Amino acid sequence: MEGASGTAGGMASFQPPISRWGHTWRLLICLFVSLIAVSTTYPELVDEGPWRIALDLAIGVAAFVLVLYRRRWPFPIVLVLVALAAVSAAAAGPALLATVSVATHRVTWQISVVAVLATASSLISTSLLPSTEPASEWWLTLLTTGAITLALLGWGMYIGSRRELLWTLQQRAERAEAERDLRVRKARADERAAIAREMHDVLAHRISQISMHTGALAFRTDLDADELRAGIDEVHDRADEALADLRSVLGVLRDPDTGLVANRPQPTYADLGELVEASRAAGARIDLDDRLADRAVPTALGRTLYRIVQEGITNATKHAPGARVQVELRGDDDGVDVVLRNPLGLGRAQVPGAELGLVGLRERVELAGGSLEHGQRDGTFVVHASLPWVIG
Repeated sequence: MEGASGTAGGMASFQPPISRWGHTWRLLICLFVSLIAVSTTYPELVDEGPWRIALDLAIGVAAFVLVLYRRRWPFPIVLVLVALAAVSAAAAGPALLATVSVATHRVTWQISVVAVLATASSLISTSLLPSTEPASEWWLTLLTTGAITLALLGWGMYIGSRRELLWTLQQRAERAEAERDLRVRKARADERAAIAREMHDVLAHRISQISMHTGALAFRTDLDADELRAGIDEVHDRADEALADLRSVLGVLRDPDTGLVANRPQPTYADLGELVEASRAAGARIDLDDRLADRAVPTALGRTLYRIVQEGITNATKHAPGARVQVELRGDDDGVDVVLRNPLGLGRAQVPGAELGLVGLRERVELAGGSLEHGQRDGTFVVHASLPWVIG
């Protein structure tokens, strides 16, 4: 502790600023102590003449000025004031305050030096009085002075220890608040990223279906008015579904009271068949080989499977329109494999993409404890995901 407290920079942190009232009551205590010392000493100095009392008062005034700088130079100031208190009763109060102040720093060697000098100063001041005590009673003065000095130093060390404790608690509280704010900012950033991924997953699939419908209507020249109207109604319904999904996703931003995620669409494995049928109705050609139909798929795993198949169909629709997509799900209690295959597209993609779908999908799969691979194999684009049966 001495090493930590002995450094000027470290110890300065434990010294709180003193208010104007704090300075005032400390000086009043110094004045009270000095008045007691003066009242017991000056009657014995009257015989030496007015100059002796005037000198004592002058030294006392200088001591009161010096004690104001005890925080800037604690050890030098206390040495000077203890020396002045040896020859001036009026300097007793400032010397007492400086002694307590230097003890708050809890530097062992400084406290030891001050203890010896303060005791010696008291003995010297007593010996300088005209009516000195008998030599046989010097030990009584030594014990009394030593006890008072040790009490003052102990009180100062207690004050310093308490200041350090309060400073440490304050630092811990500030660090805790900073860490809390950092966690809040990270949680908000993670939530914004999750919302962005959710918007991509939900809307990209709907928009690709709308693109397929409008593309089919543009090429069909044999449609009568009723068939054209029916096709337009289908596009309108898909657009309404996209808007409904968008409102549902953005609903998570409208909960200022609790801050909890709400109203987010959470499709599961049970919705996978509806997803495939809706994609087929939109014109996609999909072969589904689902070997998990007779198993109770956990909810968390089902959500991830749904997103993988949805993103795979969306990718195929955008980059290989009209290609047949093969979807295969297989697994057991140890894990699940999802494989999507489609021939590479020859023409321009119907819907331009930001090429972030598979990036977000990889992140989703890795957070679930699985792995994702994708790439071209013999003229076929393959997406292969492996997931644990239970997602922690």
